[in-house]
Amino acid sequence: MSTNKENRVVITGLGVITPIGNSVPAFWQSCKDGLGGVGPITCFDPSQFDSRIAAEVKGFDPSSFGMSFKDIKRMDRFAQFAVASAKQAIEASGLDLKKEDRTRIGVVVGSGIGSLHIIEAEHKIMLNKGPGRMSPFLIPMLIVNEAAGQVGIFFGLRGPNICVATACASGSHSIGDAFRILERGDADVMVAGGTESAVAPTGVGGFCALKALSTRNDDPEKACRPFDKERDGFIMAEGCGIVVMETLEHAKKRNAPIIAEMVGYGMTCDAYHITAPDPEGDGAGRAMQLAVKDAGLNPEDVDYVNAHGTSTKLNDKIETLSMKMAFGAHAKKMMVSSTKSMTGHLLGAAGGVELIACCLAIKDGVVPPTINYEYPDPDCDLDYVPNTARSVNVDVCMSNSLGFGGHNASLIVRKYTG
Repeated sequence: MSTNKENRVVITGLGVITPIGNSVPAFWQSCKDGLGGVGPITCFDPSQFDSRIAAEVKGFDPSSFGMSFKDIKRMDRFAQFAVASAKQAIEASGLDLKKEDRTRIGVVVGSGIGSLHIIEAEHKIMLNKGPGRMSPFLIPMLIVNEAAGQVGIFFGLRGPNICVATACASGSHSIGDAFRILERGDADVMVAGGTESAVAPTGVGGFCALKALSTRNDDPEKACRPFDKERDGFIMAEGCGIVVMETLEHAKKRNAPIIAEMVGYGMTCDAYHITAPDPEGDGAGRAMQLAVKDAGLNPEDVDYVNAHGTSTKLNDKIETLSMKMAFGAHAKKMMVSSTKSMTGHLLGAAGGVELIACCLAIKDGVVPPTINYEYPDPDCDLDYVPNTARSVNVDVCMSNSLGFGGHNASLIVRKYTG
């Protein structure tokens, strides 16, 4: 994967809304403590569904992030998450937008689904009261690009602004594409990540129909168990992860707080099946290899992989195979964990949240665990950092995202050393 690398790129700000914390400190403390966010679904009556559990965001108040009543009425929940996370990330980065050339600040925020809530609500109004009673904001509230658009509008960012929709790889592809924009010199700063809020009857029902969700309804805290032999499906979740990335030159000029350096991006397609991964693990493995090559590293340089790790029978087995393909003998030596064991599967937001976990692992020297790991699976035989966080120096991290349709993305961040 060749690119014109005119600029080094660093990460200077982080922002999250997650089922285990609505700020970076709260989220990271939960990760280090191995606290899960899965519980019974509360936003609708799930009694008729095979899976009645999810990882919902708790206590989210959009007005506490500067959104007015008018803003809130015109934004669906997934877009509200994006604005809230972007606000956290921009503030943490120390950017003074009044002093910046905002035509040189862009946005790439992806989402796998966009809004199901407003579709369901307005469809009911159309059936019961007729099309004349439908909201004029239906379309701008449901389309996936509105999260990126709303972030641009809210902060007045007039640089490149796009949305990536590649299912569960959306957040990672968004960050990777923003990385390329900065490398080429087409912007000085990019706000990038993924957002999702699809815990709704249609979303849960659709994944139940696919037989993709865990039905461990009586024990929700232990339902998400990536790489464990007793795993039985993923847990739907909602949330958002946003990073502020900038060229090293721009960051140095304003004495920005540099958290990590973005160095590698690989993407491929399985070209195999609309939902199932390639049984040979070729696509995911090649994405990892391309990211390592793009970073100018050797496989042995990677200390930790934040795996896609969904807790489904196929994903975890084949992702393990892919890591063996990409890393060879080093696969057995490096640390691997799935923070989805705690957050659930945030779909299009997963890549953003999980890259943030990688940045924090580098910053704090702590690798988050894979919780609920009780029964080893002979098909999953790597070091999954079971159940307890590990204090260890971390220089290089990879984050993997593997989406329906065969979309694969791998990102690499490393410790910034000047």
